[in-house]
This record gives sequence, C-alpha cells and structure tokens, in this order.
Amino acid sequence: MNIGIVGLGYLGKIHLKLLSENSSFKITGIFDIDMDLTRQLSKQYQLNACDNYSNLLELCDAVCIVTPTPSHFELASLAIKNGKNVFIEKPATDDLNDTQKLISLAREAGVVVQIGYVERFNPAFIAAKPFINNPLSFDIRRLASYNVRGTDVSVVLDLMIHDIDLLMSLVKSKIKHISATGSTIVSTKTDKVNARIEFENGCVANLTANRVALNNVRKIDVFQKKNHILIDLLNKTTTINNIDPISQNTQNKDALINPELDQIIQTELIIQPINAIKAEMDCFYNSITQKTAVAVSLIDAESALFIAQEIENQITKSVN
Repeated sequence: MNIGIVGLGYLGKIHLKLLSENSSFKITGIFDIDMDLTRQLSKQYQLNACDNYSNLLELCDAVCIVTPTPSHFELASLAIKNGKNVFIEKPATDDLNDTQKLISLAREAGVVVQIGYVERFNPAFIAAKPFINNPLSFDIRRLASYNVRGTDVSVVLDLMIHDIDLLMSLVKSKIKHISATGSTIVSTKTDKVNARIEFENGCVANLTANRVALNNVRKIDVFQKKNHILIDLLNKTTTINNIDPISQNTQNKDALINPELDQIIQTELIIQPINAIKAEMDCFYNSITQKTAVAVSLIDAESALFIAQEIENQITKSVN
C-alpha cells in the first residue's frame, strides 16, 4: 500500500523507520514544513521529498499524520476529502467539534481512519487485559521528565489522554462524576494533573499525569475482588496478585487458629515481544485491506477527548 508521512519530528522519524521496514507499505512521499529535514531524510531513506502536503496526497493511498496536535484537523480533513485512508497520531484533534467533523467526513468518504493510541498495543497491557473482568478501582500514574515537545497542549492531551483511552476500553459503564486539579509549572499549559473519574457501576479511577517529574513512570494498578493487577507500561511487565484462602491442610499455625486467613499468590505474566507502533500500523493496514474495524476509531478518540476536556474544565473551575 502506498503511504505518505507528514511530520518528521521525533515520532515521525520512528514511523518513517518502521514503515520503511514494513513490507505491507511502500512510502511514496514524505513532507515536513522543515524542507531541509525533509530533503535530509529523503536522501537517507531514498524516498521522494514532497514540496507540499497536496503533492504528498497525490502520491499515496494512505497518509500517516505525525504533526503537532493543533494541525491534525486541517491535515486529516484534507486527506479524507481526497479519499485517503488516514492514520492520525493521538489525539485526533484538540477540539471535540473538530473530531466530530472528522467522523462525519470519514463516514461520507468511506475511508479508514485510525488514531494512534499506541498504549493499546503495549504488550504489558495486552497481557493484562484478559484478566481485567470486573474492576473496582484504578490507580494510574504517568510521569515524565520535562520535554518541550508536546507542550503545545496541556499534559491532559499530551500524556493523560493515553490513560483515559485505556480506561474507557476497560470500564463498560457510563461516567457519573469527574473532578480534577492541576498546576501550570514550566509551560504555558497545565503540566501536572490529578483527576478522579467515578462510574455509574461504582468503579473509581484516580489518574495522575506529570510532565515535570524527575523519573519516567507509566503504571496502572487495577483492583478487583481479591485480585490486584500491576501493569508497568514502561518496563513492559504485568504482575497479578490473587488473594486466596490458605488450605485447611496447611501447617501454618495462624491459619489453624483463623481458617479465614488469606494468602497472596503472585504471578508474573509472560510478555510477548511486540513493537507497539509496528503493531498499530499492521492493524491499520488490515482494516483497509480486510475491511475490519479499526483498533482505535474516531469514536474512541471522541470519547477520550470529551473526558479530557471535562477534566480541563474541572481544573479551570478549581483555579477560579
């Protein structure tokens, strides 16, 4: 499949490398507003350097949009109107109305649009998902050292939205209440956020996102009845702690005194080696060629963005 890439920054270079190694795709053009960078990478990978975005669209059947979030809507809508299948790095847009417009455009054009919520393809999350059946509560932490990249939006859209997307893929219930507080520390946007999401089924999620931390952390604690699952998205490990009654045949003296005493059985899941970005692009390809549902749709993106904007609204209220 002929694919073009627009946006050749940090993440764009990763997509460029992986797509150049993917036999399902043929990169027919690349473009970045930094033409020196575009020409440099075109020479390095022996690819066509496009002078503008319109020329790129003429050369491809699908386009991979890896530009700053504020530009997503304009680039995606133009691609869709030209009948191109579109992969957009998260979030789809930074405005709920724009995401809804993309949904309408994509339906009208009959093209595939997938959103790059790459943590859906994290092997630690994939391993844990079959064991998450009736979650009671979540503690989710995403911390990162400061990097000017991504500060065109708040930490909610930059980092926390990954966890919002994962959360909504796991909890099958409507939201009852959202509360949040946040702080602007080094950028012009909110850099540190604590949010609490309460669901109608009783599940509660506490989320923390901080992009001015000393260490990088991406962890999810899932609590279920007599069960705790720790997902380490950064180090790609998943640990399950099951709380089971100690057998009455045990030689443990405390258990003989109290037959209700429990024990914790810890299991480390086997994590399959997966390149998450390659996996999500393979799914994008399969959705186009096999007409299957996309892994992360514009509807999913709309849901995550709605919650993200409500969190930002609650932060504004807490400040005022």
